[in-house]
Amino acid sequence: MSQLSTVECRYLERLFEMSRGYVLDFVDRTFGEFVSGSVGIDIHDVKYTANGPSKANKLRTFWTVEPDFVVGRLLLALIEYGELQNAEPSAETKALSNKCRQIATRLLAGGPSLDPLKQHAEMLDANHLKEQIRRMEASVEADPSLAIGTAKELIETCCKTILAERGKPVTGTPDVPSLTKETLRELKLVPEGVPEAARGADVIKRLLSNLGTIGNGLAELRGLYGTGHGKHGKTTGLGVRHAKLAVGAAATLCIFLFETHTETKS
Repeated sequence: MSQLSTVECRYLERLFEMSRGYVLDFVDRTFGEFVSGSVGIDIHDVKYTANGPSKANKLRTFWTVEPDFVVGRLLLALIEYGELQNAEPSAETKALSNKCRQIATRLLAGGPSLDPLKQHAEMLDANHLKEQIRRMEASVEADPSLAIGTAKELIETCCKTILAERGKPVTGTPDVPSLTKETLRELKLVPEGVPEAARGADVIKRLLSNLGTIGNGLAELRGLYGTGHGKHGKTTGLGVRHAKLAVGAAATLCIFLFETHTETKS
């Protein structure tokens, strides 16, 4: 089941002209062929007719029963198809198309996993953090290098925000490994802080050690493939799946750090 919000569904319905039961300029046959070719699914299967047999209702049912990644793939394909059919879109249509593309890329990036991060950004009133999250969602599919670079920057922002909240603002320009280590220490998450008597102490220590290396790894990956450094003119960047790995790893670390900060701050 995808995690489309009611507002997002309204944006998509407007772009795909679904108000009268249609989807763009498709007839039943071409719509079936398009969906099958895009995601390998028979949109005319009975399970997609729960809300009615029209093409629009089948699509609405599709995006409520299928997982995010599948829905995101089809949405992107439909957006691109619509753009090809409309050679001279209005400014309003362009803006709507861009908004819907962001929705689709969020789903492809595993959008719901970023929702807790958005909540922390709201609680902290951290506008820069909100912008980084938005940029990652929008660039995972369209610009993997930007997504990788932003994932590394996200960890920097997370650590600096937590340290400032705890009365230890960062001075100078420490690198990501140093920031991560200092934040883990402040949150008492360094492996040495786990008592030997605790059940599973060895496992916990290994997990915390691995957690601390995420920032290091993303800093190296960003240096090699992300934005922020000039590359050879023939350099080939990493793909979408690598960007998803970077974004997912950064989000997992930051969510854990923010949750620990929230639960333990005095």
